[in-house]
Amino acid sequence: MTRKLATVILAAGKGKRMKNPDKSKVMHKLLNKPIIEYVVELAHKIHSEKIIVIVGHQKKSVIDFLENKFGSNKIKFAHQDVQLGTGHAVMQTESGLTVFDGEVLILSGDVPLLEYKTVDEFLKFHSEGGFSASLISAHFEDPSGYGRIIRNASGDFIDIKEEKDSTEEQKKIKEINSGIYLVDNKKLFDALKTLSSDNSQGEYYLTDIFRDFISKKYKIGAMPVNNTLEITGVNTIEQLTEMENLINLK
Repeated sequence: MTRKLATVILAAGKGKRMKNPDKSKVMHKLLNKPIIEYVVELAHKIHSEKIIVIVGHQKKSVIDFLENKFGSNKIKFAHQDVQLGTGHAVMQTESGLTVFDGEVLILSGDVPLLEYKTVDEFLKFHSEGGFSASLISAHFEDPSGYGRIIRNASGDFIDIKEEKDSTEEQKKIKEINSGIYLVDNKKLFDALKTLSSDNSQGEYYLTDIFRDFISKKYKIGAMPVNNTLEITGVNTIEQLTEMENLINLK
C-alpha cells in the first residue's frame, strides 16, 4: 500500500546571482511562466496530500501568485525570514506536518523541468526498495560544486560528501546529489533536530540529515536519472536563457 505524500518546496532564497533584489528568484519566468509554477504543478500531479512552500525573500509576491493560481485550500506556506540554510528551511515546515504520517518529498523551487514520470519512478524506487530516505542523483561530466554520492563495492549508497569535504579521489566521482529527497516524515524531523550550524557558512545543511540516518543504519537509496536538464537549477539569468534555448531546440 502506498503511503501518504507531502511535498515541501524550497523557495525562500534570495537568488543573489539573478541580480534583481526586488524579485524573488522563483518568480523569474521560464517561457512566460514563473519557475515556481512548474514545481507546484508537479506537486499537484503526483497527488500530494499536502503542499508546503517555504517562502522568505520577497515572499508576498510568491504567496499572492500561488494563491491566485492554485487557491489557498491545498497550498500552505512556511516562513524562513532569515536564511540559515536548507536544513533550517525544512525545519520551518514542522508545525504543518506534525500529525502527518507518510513520506515527505523535498523539491527545489528553482528546478522547473523535473518531470512527472521521473518523480513517479522515484516514488516507486523508494517504496519498492524499502528505503527510509532516498535521493535523486545524476552523472555529470563536470561535477564541480556538487556533493558526491559515495557507494560501496555492491553499488549501495553509503554517504554524501560535499565537494569541500571530499578527498581528491572522491572528487573524481561523477555521480552528484540533485537535492531532491524523499524521506519518512518522522525520521526527517528527528534527524533535523541533530543538525548543527557549526560550519564555515553558519548554516544548517539539509544533507547533514544523512549523517543521522547512516549512524542509525537506515536504508538509503540513490536513484540516478539520465536527463540532467531535469534536475538542473536556475541560479543566474544566463542559465535561465540557456534553459529556454534548450527547451526550444527540443
